[in-house]
Amino acid sequence: MTAATPMDVLLSRASTDRLADPAPSAAQLEQILAAALRAPDHGRLRPWRYIVIEGEARPLFAQKVVDSMLRLDPQTPEFNLTKRRTRFATMPMTIALGMHLRVGHKIPLWEQEMAVAAGAMNILNALHALGFGGIWVSGPVTQDPVLATELGLAAPHRLAGFIFVGTPDNPHPAPARPDPAAFSARWQGAPVTFSADKD
Repeated sequence: MTAATPMDVLLSRASTDRLADPAPSAAQLEQILAAALRAPDHGRLRPWRYIVIEGEARPLFAQKVVDSMLRLDPQTPEFNLTKRRTRFATMPMTIALGMHLRVGHKIPLWEQEMAVAAGAMNILNALHALGFGGIWVSGPVTQDPVLATELGLAAPHRLAGFIFVGTPDNPHPAPARPDPAAFSARWQGAPVTFSADKD
């Protein structure tokens, strides 16, 4: 049997929230976060901040998320609150994606935010390479400055979402991926078109 190549690993990655124990060990997590810090970073501002939530901290943080939901919308249905509480309380590990932003810096905020996004993608790829699974989730709570502060990200720093981490509970086929040709074009002096835009 031929060993998987690095490209095989990249092309077989898919997000999943069907996650069970175990989560990465401390040594594996160190590798995963080291990969995250390899992301492009214009100006070397290092805007990545990763907050790991696991073990007994999970239900505590789940309640903070529910509190945030109610702060943002006091009429949030109980079903939604219970669903979100259960999800955050039972995931083997959650990595909160913090953005340490330099407002007024010559590197614009959008570039700093893109560096954080690139780091998150590196985390997802590293998880898959080590045999784990993950999914990046967001939602209105990522815009709540109170929740961000409770995690140690006082304004102007913010959240970019959360990555749920664990071991996929059942192998399942990767979803069908679109043809790269539909999303790429060769520029030859005039504006290009994409077949993906014809839907």
